[in-house]
Amino acid sequence: MSSEDSNSRNRAGSSPTARHAVVIGGSLAGMLAAAALAPYVDEVTVVERDVLPARPEARRSLPQAHHAHLLWSGGARAIESLLPGTTRRWLAAGARRIPLPTGLVSLSASGWFRRYPEMEFLIACSRDLLDWVVRDQVMALQRVTVRTSTEMLGLTGSAGQVTGVRIKPRGEPEQTLPAALVVDCGGRASRAPLWLEELGVGPVARVEVDSGLAYASRIFHAPAGTENFPIVNVQSDPRVPVPGQTATIMPIENERWLVTLSGTRGGQPSGEADEFEAFARGVRDPVVGELIAEAKPLTEVAVTRSTVNRRHLFERTKQWPEGFVAIGDSVATYNPVYGHGMSVAAQGVLALRQQLADHGGPGGSPLHSAGFARRVQQAVARPVSTAWDLATGQDILYPGAVGRQPSLTAKVLRRYVDRLMLTATGRPLVTKTLFEVMTLSAPTTALLRPEVVYAVTRGTKAPPLTAPPLTEAERRFLDRTDAGT
Repeated sequence: MSSEDSNSRNRAGSSPTARHAVVIGGSLAGMLAAAALAPYVDEVTVVERDVLPARPEARRSLPQAHHAHLLWSGGARAIESLLPGTTRRWLAAGARRIPLPTGLVSLSASGWFRRYPEMEFLIACSRDLLDWVVRDQVMALQRVTVRTSTEMLGLTGSAGQVTGVRIKPRGEPEQTLPAALVVDCGGRASRAPLWLEELGVGPVARVEVDSGLAYASRIFHAPAGTENFPIVNVQSDPRVPVPGQTATIMPIENERWLVTLSGTRGGQPSGEADEFEAFARGVRDPVVGELIAEAKPLTEVAVTRSTVNRRHLFERTKQWPEGFVAIGDSVATYNPVYGHGMSVAAQGVLALRQQLADHGGPGGSPLHSAGFARRVQQAVARPVSTAWDLATGQDILYPGAVGRQPSLTAKVLRRYVDRLMLTATGRPLVTKTLFEVMTLSAPTTALLRPEVVYAVTRGTKAPPLTAPPLTEAERRFLDRTDAGT
């Protein structure tokens, strides 16, 4: 959709005011931020460098959309709170709401999870569909204007107060957009630390953990009879000193399977189509490779190697300007194997909305409340920290991983978590708590609740499963594919 088309659906031409907000990036996080801001300002302008598709199609600046994206229940609830009815729209467009662990066949580092009755859930569909359903609703809001094909150049203002942005629409001269609040949702490509440094803010501390992971994905036509098939996932075991390799089948809309493989340094998947199935069979259990053996490929193999866990510690910056907030991948990116990026972004936007509500109702002026931007940035950091701990605590263990090694305290906690993971394979209370944390529905401190610690000390109630916990119908399908190879 062009900039002109987008503006014509909204309030084109309205002048910026003291209650004008600018959102950098038309990503999922950017659109959610616009929705959160709209009731509290006169106008929200979203600045997006691409032309946004009018249908569920790939966005040029989001190449990772080719891979599996998990929207955990913690993120789905946040989006539903920001845009009521979104879940219904996703499902109507072909997405599936998959109960966890009921609809999950997953080999964790400590063994197969049992498929207990629903404890949490996730939304399964393509990233293109997830984004489009959100984007379609937000771009129809009266107070939201989207300026596409527009490059972000920098911030205006001073070290104490950001007053707007400098932009360059394609084919036009540079312009300045004044704003009472700028929200950076520019994603991995954000240059927020540099922009802030130009104003005299910073430096902004940054931490990284790099497992050397690459991932490869391919879409298949889902075989007949698999309409209600679970997500199938084989994880690696970071405690074993070999490259970590995983394989996942995620059902998506239009009777398709999105299959994603991953491997850390020394064990990465290739982009060669004739090596895809062999890699899937070579992980800790061959079930994914066996299931896709007779499935018809619909695409070539897409490979991504930019998977570093990277976090900007904005919340610790001593001097933080009024009028600027960063959310989503602009703050932190994670190894995509854990599927936390979208959920963390949504919860970050929810934190923004909560601060807006706490410091002035829709008729008030929360953007001008002293310390507002710092409070938002600190609130955004909480879900970021949970996802960061989950991702980096695993990734730093792989051979050749680059980053700060765990402290003695972290190593002791790691032993507890290892026992907790094992207990979760056969004790429902611990399984439930683990999935609450994994889906960002509870903080990591939930793993240390007294009743959980006691259950972990007692250990698993049931013997470990020795094979994938497939239903009889699912097993029959797998046996058919085995017979055909």
